[in-house]
Amino acid sequence: MTQESTNPDATRTASQGAPTLSAEDRREAERLSGAYTAHNPVGSGAYAHIEDTPLVLGGHEFTSRFILGSGRYDLNLIKATIENAGTQIVTMALRRAQTTENSVLDYIPEGITLLPNTSGARTAEEAVRIARLAREVCQTDFVKVEIKREEKYLLPDNAETIKATEILAKEGFVVMPYMFPDPLAAKDLENAGAACVMPLGAMIGSNKGLRMRDFIEVIIANSSVPVIVDAGIGRPSQACEAMEIGADAVMAYTAVASAGNIPLMARAFRDAIEAGRAAYLSGLGDVVEGHAVPSSPTTGYLR
Repeated sequence: MTQESTNPDATRTASQGAPTLSAEDRREAERLSGAYTAHNPVGSGAYAHIEDTPLVLGGHEFTSRFILGSGRYDLNLIKATIENAGTQIVTMALRRAQTTENSVLDYIPEGITLLPNTSGARTAEEAVRIARLAREVCQTDFVKVEIKREEKYLLPDNAETIKATEILAKEGFVVMPYMFPDPLAAKDLENAGAACVMPLGAMIGSNKGLRMRDFIEVIIANSSVPVIVDAGIGRPSQACEAMEIGADAVMAYTAVASAGNIPLMARAFRDAIEAGRAAYLSGLGDVVEGHAVPSSPTTGYLR
């Protein structure tokens, strides 16, 4: 499907007046700069048939509510996967940048907003350094903050994430923090300047779905910024469930990347996310406990 831009200026360049990089980091930025180009987000028109507001992140509007990771795809499948997903935002670990002819960015269609992440950061200080380097290289203020101190469960460190978010938001970044679904921490991130919050549904790569649903629902009910469910979503039905309970968007990666037919799975996720959003907007019926509710009239029977 041909995508049409809803905001031509959606991808921002590095903010003027931001802290300068160290000499070492600037050399690293120069080394990587050849692998990155600026991308402007475009609209997929996925909700043309539905009265809906756009997803707004840091003042930028998106019509797609599916954010896609790009870590392990066969390079030849990336373009088809993105097109089938209808996504407008693709995450990118800075360390994946390559200056060779096989750069992953050569395979990402024009018009896609890159979302660099701080994968590998263990502290707020490391995340801030990676974010600044990513902005220099990618020429975008968008950043997904990921801070994980251990490698077995890969759980986000909320305290360090809040620190990094506050620093980066003051520097003009559009901060999208990955977090453990603690409603109090979500509010702290919002107050720190986060453009959204990204609570995990389950542990990264587990494909277990919304194991943290109750806490995510509390976050959704009390958040003034978009809530994007990130991590653990393993099936299109789970993505649909996240949207049905009121999430603003879903990020998925492992479930798509590990599928037998990756482009087809990307399309399945896209359809499920659209269906879940439509269900949420339509108004779901109440859950009834303890008794049945007749679906047919209980009067006027033939005698």
